[in-house]
Amino acid sequence: MAIQVTRTYVGSIQNHRQVCDGLDSLGDSASKIWNVARWTAGRIWDETGKIPGEGPLKAYMKNQVCWKDLNAQSSQKVIEELSDAFQSWFDLRHKYDKANPPGYRKHGDTRPRSTVTFKADGFKHDPKNNRVRLSKGSNFKEHFSDFILCEYQTRPDVSLSDATTVQNVRAVWTGGEWELHFVCKVEIEPNDAAGDGVAGIDLGITNIATVAFPDEYVLYPGNSLKQDKHYFKRAEYDTEGENGPSERSMWARRKRSERETHFYHVLTDAIITECVERNVGTLAVSWPENVRESDWGNTGNKKLHTWAFDRITQYLSYKGEERGVEVRKENEWNTSKTCSQCGDNTKSNRKHRGLYVCSSCELVGNADCNGAENMRQKITPSPHGEDRSNGCVAQPSTYLFDRESGTFKSREQVVL
Repeated sequence: MAIQVTRTYVGSIQNHRQVCDGLDSLGDSASKIWNVARWTAGRIWDETGKIPGEGPLKAYMKNQVCWKDLNAQSSQKVIEELSDAFQSWFDLRHKYDKANPPGYRKHGDTRPRSTVTFKADGFKHDPKNNRVRLSKGSNFKEHFSDFILCEYQTRPDVSLSDATTVQNVRAVWTGGEWELHFVCKVEIEPNDAAGDGVAGIDLGITNIATVAFPDEYVLYPGNSLKQDKHYFKRAEYDTEGENGPSERSMWARRKRSERETHFYHVLTDAIITECVERNVGTLAVSWPENVRESDWGNTGNKKLHTWAFDRITQYLSYKGEERGVEVRKENEWNTSKTCSQCGDNTKSNRKHRGLYVCSSCELVGNADCNGAENMRQKITPSPHGEDRSNGCVAQPSTYLFDRESGTFKSREQVVL
C-alpha cells in the first residue's frame, strides 16, 4: 500500500540573470519584515515583559507598509519563522544562561537576502515545462507583470510531474545565487524490512562516512569534494567581476553546488544499497549534538560549519524509508575515544586522526572504524561472533567516488 511522504527537491534557476533582481527585492523585503516585527516584539517585551504571540504580531504587521512587499502568505511565513525563533530561544534559556534572543537581519548597514516561502496562493507551477510563477507583493506589482517567471532544472532522476502535490516553493539565497526548493507530497511503495542486521556510521570531514557492517568496515573518503572545492573556488576567485560576481564566477559556484549535491546523493544511495544487500535493517548514524557551538579555531571552524552531517542524515533517512532500512540518530558522545572491544575510554588511545591504539586490550585499528563500531554497538551491545580483530578494524575496505561512472566503487575497481 502506497504511503505519502514529504520530500524537498532543489532546482537550479536557468534564467537567473533575468529574475535575479526581482528575487533580490523579495529577499530584501522578507528581511525588512523580519526586522520590523523583531523591533515591535522587542518594544512590547520591554514594556510588558512578554513576547507577543504569532497572531497579535501578524495583526499588527498587516498595517505596516512593508507587509505588502510580499504575497500575504509569504509575509505571514516570515512572522511564523520569527515566532519559532523566539520559541527556540525560550527552550534554550532553560539549558544555557548565555542563549541570545533572535537578532536583526543585517550586515552592517545592509539587509541580507532572506528565504522567501510561497504557499498555495503565491505560486503557479508548470512541471511539464519546468517553470514556476512566483507572486510579487502588491507594492512591487506593475500593470504588465505581477509575478516572477523562473525556469528551473532539477537532478536528472527527479521529476516534479510525479509529485502528488507541491505544497510550497522556497526561493533560497545560497550566497552566490538563488535556487528553488520545492516541498512536495509524493507517494512511495514502502519495502519490507531489509533484514535484522545492524550497521553503524561514523560521519566525518576527511572520511565522509565510515560504516561498520556486521561483516566488514567500509570507508567513503571525500577526496572528490576537496578536488571540486579547490578547482571551483579558484575559478570563482580568478573571474570575480569589478562590480560583483561575473558570469563565470556564478557558473563556478553553481557547478560546485550541483556536484556536491550529486556526491551526497550517490553516497547515501550506495550506503543504503549496501545495507539492503547485507540484510541490514537498522542503521545507527552518529549525531554530534551541539557541535555547531564548539570553537575549533579559525581553520577548524571553517571545516566544521561546512560539515554536511545533517544533510547526509536526511538523505539516508528518506532513502532508507523507501527501502526498508530504519535510520536512527544516536549521540556520538565518547565514541571516538572509547575502545569498541573492551570499553576503555582513555583519551590518549586516540593517537592521531586515523589511528586508535587501546592501552588496555591492545586493539590497534582505524580510528573511524572504531567510532563506527561503537555506533553499531549502541543498537547491538553484544555482537554475535563477528570478526572484530585487529586485522579487521585496521584494514577496512575503501570505496572511492568514480567520476566517469558517477558512482562509488571499491579501490580496486577505480582507475586512478
